[in-house]
Amino acid sequence: MVAVTRLKSSYVVIDTERCKGCHLCIAFCPKGVLQSASHINRMGYTPAEVKEEKAHECTGCGICAMMCPDVAITVHRLNKA
Repeated sequence: MVAVTRLKSSYVVIDTERCKGCHLCIAFCPKGVLQSASHINRMGYTPAEVKEEKAHECTGCGICAMMCPDVAITVHRLNKA
């Protein structure tokens, strides 16, 4: 399962089945936008997810993707035309 959350100028894609729940992304998010999910994935880990109430605060900096050792997070920035 892949969780996609659209943000104001970018969106974060978290592959919840690939996430091993290390939560480094949560610890290093400068805006506190990520949290631990309330469910477990097929491998028995609790993946990270975007806090819906704080999604609008995400700047799309990409620190979460850089910190992810499992390459389970990608940040996409939308082009402004």
